[in-house]
Order: sequence, then structure tokens, then C-alpha cells
Amino acid sequence: MSAARVAVVGAGAWGTALADLLARKGVPTVLWSHEADVAETIRADGVNARYLPGVPLSPELRASSSMEEAVDGASWIVSVSPSHVVRAVMADAGRFLSADATVVSASKGIENQTLMSMDEVLADVLPAGVGARTVYLSGPSFALEVAQGHPTAVTVASHRADAAEAAQELFQTPRFRVYTSRDVRGVELGGALKNVIAIAAGTAEGLGFGHNTRAALITRGLAEITRLGVAAGADPRTFAGLAGMGDLILTCTGSLSRNRTVGFELGKGRPLDEILGGMQAVAEGVRTARSARDLAARMGIEMPIVETVHAMLYEGMAARDAVEALMLREPKAEHWS
Repeated sequence: MSAARVAVVGAGAWGTALADLLARKGVPTVLWSHEADVAETIRADGVNARYLPGVPLSPELRASSSMEEAVDGASWIVSVSPSHVVRAVMADAGRFLSADATVVSASKGIENQTLMSMDEVLADVLPAGVGARTVYLSGPSFALEVAQGHPTAVTVASHRADAAEAAQELFQTPRFRVYTSRDVRGVELGGALKNVIAIAAGTAEGLGFGHNTRAALITRGLAEITRLGVAAGADPRTFAGLAGMGDLILTCTGSLSRNRTVGFELGKGRPLDEILGGMQAVAEGVRTARSARDLAARMGIEMPIVETVHAMLYEGMAARDAVEALMLREPKAEHWS
């Protein structure tokens, strides 16, 4: 692996875990934080106490709150900001990008206003040459477990095979296995939409329902994601892989899932504002529920779980009524379009 420098833009838990992985691999890495105190704590104490507490970071990892210092001269830029600020953050980073830099997007979401996924957002804000070879990283990967060295597998997708293969080489380690894909659309939609289904699964769990209910929501949620993805031009096989089923299962069942946690607390009867006010990190599914509902309506795709999660989050539907609404829908064949 060459010593090409990497700038990781976004010092939340996931950005910090990826930056630490690269630094421990011997790749010169700078982690950019919007919050100056987070960067200072990493420099002084070797830990991101706000977003990844208790995890010692590589002493080789540098941290900065200066975008120019982080990005200028970097061969790779890893975009890991919350999806609703990616447009602004990467437009800022774009001012310092080298013409031959490669961007890796590891954010998952769909913009509310434009209904663009992150590949479309980055195509909007990055220089044309850079945008054409951007890579999208997704898959079942809790940041804490990656930082702790748990074996993990992810997918990197790009319209250019050489860019995906270069990203594969960059991130691959004995504990972090990377597969390549050409299906950017499928990888992007799978990563964004699974967060909405995880809110539904968490809600059912919070209401006291068991494994049967969760399995039904995961399976029918995957059917919804696949239906929208295929209509948007994705390869249906993607949704049976790491960026589809793998990420969906993890996010719907894992105790570290922020979106499952939001749903669980809703099922317990807590108000959404109170739940979100107590969270340090972003639960992407809350915003994505709006975008997913609007995108499905625009495309004429029926997504009853997404519709119900939206009603629960934004239309005042009670959690128990939401589950009943799904169960009492008109009976259908399992496979329908």
C-alpha cells in the first residue's frame, strides 16, 4: 500500500473508526472535525471522547478542525458527515481537492429537499473529474466494533472498476474485508433505506413484540427496499448482499443501532423530540423517512412500512396503531410489484 495521504472528513463515530483503521494500517491520515474541541481532545488524549468514547486511537492519527489543513494535498478524501450536511461540507472540502484525488463516501441518507442520495449530491458539488471516480462504502459495520477490531465485511461501489479496486486495497485489512461492486444506485439506496426499516423494527421491540414480528418487518422491509431500488435502476442482487440484507439485519437487530434505538423508545411511549435530544449522534432514519416516503410517491412505488414510519414520526400516529395498520392491510401475494 502506498503512503498516499487520506483526509477523513467527519469525526463522528464512523469517521473516527475509519480514520483509526487507516492510521493503524500505516496510511498517513488526518481526521477533520467540525468541532474544534473534538479535534483537540484527539490530539491531546488520543481518544474521541464525544463520539467514540473509551476507544484508544492510533498515535499516528492526526486530527484538525481546519478543512484546508486536512484536505489540501490528500490523495483520498473520505466523506463521513451526516447526510443532511454532506452537500455543504463537501462543497467546502472541494475548494482544496487535488485534481487527481479520489473521494470515498461513507455517509448514508437521502436529502429531504432534493430527494438525492449521496452519489447525486456529490456529483452536484464535486469537480466533474473527481465526481466521476467517487466510491461509495456501505455494509453492516458498527463503528465501535470496527474500532475494536471485530471482523467486518463491507462493499465499495463505483461506476469505475479501477476506483473501486483502489478503494478496496486502501481499506482492506485482516479484520476489515472489502468487496467491490459496480451498482452504486443499489448500494446507496440499500444503505439509506435500511435505517427507516430499523425504526419500525425497534418500535415493534419496544412494544414488547417478539422475534416473529421483527423477522416479518426485516423481510418485508427488504422487499420494499428492493422494489424501490429496482425501479430506480439498481441490480436486485445487491439487496441480497452486504449493502442490502446484511446492513438491514445489523441495523434492525443490533443494540448499537441508533435507528433501532429511536424506534424502541418510540415503542415505549417516549416523544421523538425527547429521544433525539438525548442522542449525541445522528439517527439518519428519522430524516430519511421523509425522503423515502416522498421518493416512493414520486416514483409510484408502494412502501407501506416506510409510509407507516413516516406517519408515526411526523403525523402523530401512535406506535401500537402503526403496527396494527401494517398487519391489517389488504392481504396480498408475497411477491408483487
